[in-house]
Amino acid sequence: MSDGAGKATVRVMIFGEEYAIRTDAPQEYTLECARYVDDAVQQAHVRGQVAEPHRAAVLAALQITDELFQSRKALAESTDDVLTRLRALRERVDSVVGGDGGGLRTND
Repeated sequence: MSDGAGKATVRVMIFGEEYAIRTDAPQEYTLECARYVDDAVQQAHVRGQVAEPHRAAVLAALQITDELFQSRKALAESTDDVLTRLRALRERVDSVVGGDGGGLRTND
């Protein structure tokens, strides 16, 4: 765990509340993350007609988690597709050069 050395404090606003975030990430990145969360909370508040800030935050967290899981699934599917294509290409190269593919390897 980090001892906090090299961390800067970035002040962000989320749903009308100011937060001081200690981070070693660039300030602009931290602000972008905070804007994303703020937008998600605002949308949950309006879309769900939720008055309580904590309920809007929970709905926003669920929405962001869904986006994360969908992105992970899409990445895994893309990775599988790339590996399948790479294996097929390796087989084609092997058939043309008549050997081991000249050192072309994948981790399969």
